Amino acid sequence: MRAVLIREFGALSKARVEMVADPVPAAGEVLVKIHAAPANYVDTLVIGGTYQFKPKLPFIPGKGPAGIVVAVGAGVTGPKVGDRVLAMAEYGGFAELVAVAANQCYVMPASMSFIEASSMSLAYDTAWFALRERAAYRTGETVLVLGASGAVGFAAVQIAKALGATVLASVSSMAKAQATLAAGADAVIDLSRPDLRESLRQQVLDANGGKLADIVLDPLGGDPFDAALRALAWNGRLVVIGFAAGRIPTLKTNYVLVKNIAITGLQISDYRKREPEKLAACFAEIFALFAAGKVKAAPVETFRLEEFAGVLDGLANRRLSRRAIFLP
Repeated sequence: MRAVLIREFGALSKARVEMVADPVPAAGEVLVKIHAAPANYVDTLVIGGTYQFKPKLPFIPGKGPAGIVVAVGAGVTGPKVGDRVLAMAEYGGFAELVAVAANQCYVMPASMSFIEASSMSLAYDTAWFALRERAAYRTGETVLVLGASGAVGFAAVQIAKALGATVLASVSSMAKAQATLAAGADAVIDLSRPDLRESLRQQVLDANGGKLADIVLDPLGGDPFDAALRALAWNGRLVVIGFAAGRIPTLKTNYVLVKNIAITGLQISDYRKREPEKLAACFAEIFALFAAGKVKAAPVETFRLEEFAGVLDGLANRRLSRRAIFLP
């Protein structure tokens, strides 16, 4: 089969699409013929060798592809051959076939395309866990989503709104405001305003009837984290999802104490390994919301596998305006 093969960690330009042996499903695994696979920011970290988990070289990158089950290993009772699934593989997605644990595959709704499923992969489940599991969202709360135009942010806006939240969507430029409003945001918070430490808090108060946010979902870090911390209400919760803004922030815990704030992190890969039953509940709700028309996949642009280096570079440097999907 054709696959992107990483023989050494480092620059994207060092990797190539090569012919490799087809994978064979082991006991408890299924073999999926990949129809679509998403490009994610985390892929650039894995390939660069800077992610917290380093796969054994050589490896095929790519998380969360969608496709059809074409074979099953010993002991697998479901999914079955012919099922259309979203396969939450840690690696192996940038290829024509992938072998993945059966309990990490989720049968897609009939109305969901492979491209839609892969577009939602790793973004909607991350947003769901941040909101439901880590922030312990309660119906009717106000949720401030940082980086709302990104993959996780876009997903978080939709899921929070579908679950009954008041949603404040932050963007780095007001040129991105309309897309977040179309996704369901009640108001847009402009991260490009001067003196973000003060201006973000005031924007939240102005947009939310004089109240601060109950929950902040933060895939950015950096200055937005510092400012959003001050926009949290008493007993508020902030979930650290990533550091796309570049700087890993530090925290003065006296502020956390005074306002009874909870700061928590999300490493969703750990849930896939430790509590797969929660992933099953996550995708059951996401797929139900999709089937009911309450959430939709982000707009996409499709690419060939051979274009992976340029696509991932564009993703890392924020040159892509849509979710990038590879069609093997």
